[in-house]
Amino acid sequence: MTAQLPDNATETEDLDAEGSDGLACVLSFNANDPSGAGGLTCDATAMASVGAHCMPVCTGSYVRDTSGITDFYPLDAEAVHDQARAVAEDVPVQVIKVGFVGTPENLATIAELADDYDGVPVVAYMPNLSWWEEDKIDAYLDAFRELMLPQTSVLVGHHSTLRRWLLPEWTGERNPGPRDIAKAAAELGVPYTLVTGLPLPEQHIDNVLASPETVLAHEKFERIEAVFAGAGDTLTAALSALLATGMDLPEASSEALHYLDRCLDEGFRPGMGQVIPDRLFWALPEDAETDDEADPETRPGPDYFEMPFNETKH
Repeated sequence: MTAQLPDNATETEDLDAEGSDGLACVLSFNANDPSGAGGLTCDATAMASVGAHCMPVCTGSYVRDTSGITDFYPLDAEAVHDQARAVAEDVPVQVIKVGFVGTPENLATIAELADDYDGVPVVAYMPNLSWWEEDKIDAYLDAFRELMLPQTSVLVGHHSTLRRWLLPEWTGERNPGPRDIAKAAAELGVPYTLVTGLPLPEQHIDNVLASPETVLAHEKFERIEAVFAGAGDTLTAALSALLATGMDLPEASSEALHYLDRCLDEGFRPGMGQVIPDRLFWALPEDAETDDEADPETRPGPDYFEMPFNETKH
């Protein structure tokens, strides 16, 4: 099934800048993450891995290690605005990716820019904010709902996070499914929602791309017994990059989910906390030694995850 993004975010626009070619470019709004688990480091690495160029706009910085986030220091809206405008007026943007931006003011700035770039798809990720103060969470979610969702082409989030946010008064006997969440998002202006982490029998999880009318695609994976940091950012970055290269939405969602699954499967634990996805798993040489002395035949080599070179002239 082929899904087209809405008229205001159908495909990446043809670039009319004379002589511009090479990799598709994604304007990414996200925080700095000193652990490297998520944030801008994740965006740049994941996007490069699947064939796009990340233009990172810093919205602030987490205070965190691999165990979790303890604080966040936002940049002011003027700094976010000036970063984004400077590069967007120079380099044609195929997709806008929105991660964690820290304040309602920053959300307003990004929404204004997205409105100015009508026709450029916006892929927005809602992370779990349970580490934050309750009043800040409420203000951020309210601003995201009012300002960002009307500009969003694809919303990405874990089932439990989106359910609590979009359907807080759900009273049904069953848990809301992906289409229920997609319907709630559509009422706020979002045509497509990618819902992750749906529990299935036999230690599997489902990930579903849905619209209010139908399920467009889904991918089932075996649950990995580890706690990961940065999985949602990895998925959203890969999806944004693949859309920027010209894939349609169901295909890009499937490819991004398979990419994430391999990143998680080859994840590593650099500190004392959570496991970090290995977004460059495909770059390991076939004879690389690992701590767990895995069978060399099971390790991914340079050609394990093949992504065709983007030869489209932009």
